[in-house]
Amino acid sequence: MVEPAAVRHLATAHAPRVRPLVHETGHPHARRPAHAPHQHVRAVAEPRQPRHPRATCAPAHGGHGDLAARFAQRLVEVLTGLRPAGQLQRHTTVPAYQQLTALVRSGPLRPRGRVTGHRLGRVYDSAPLPGALEVCVRVEFGPRHHMVAFRLERHRRTEQWQCVALEAR
Repeated sequence: MVEPAAVRHLATAHAPRVRPLVHETGHPHARRPAHAPHQHVRAVAEPRQPRHPRATCAPAHGGHGDLAARFAQRLVEVLTGLRPAGQLQRHTTVPAYQQLTALVRSGPLRPRGRVTGHRLGRVYDSAPLPGALEVCVRVEFGPRHHMVAFRLERHRRTEQWQCVALEAR
């Protein structure tokens, strides 16, 4: 069934015009030839959802959230002095273990004053590559807060997760 011209005109008059992202060449950054007119694509305007600033920091959906939370808990226990650093030695690479022992010696997460307990905030993890997991967690000591970030990678031979880098502030 063919629409009358008036109906087609009303439908196209109120539709926003959107440039296509991929041109005839198939490459998104390709330039159009000078003689080709700009083509517009009709799109149905949908209301935009407000962007939440932490939407990009949402936990990864790869099923590694529990692994990240468990390792974060043990790592914070080592950094606060509740657990010896040697317990994480087999779960870290040599450079990461050196970073860990240096952080334990400098004590950025050692409780000062009367505050003796700590609380872990939400654990944010992302999987930038298959076999890699980057994690960030906030540690609260009463009114003071610290951040701990670390990277876990799968070992090529054993397929076990190992911490390859960490930082605490």
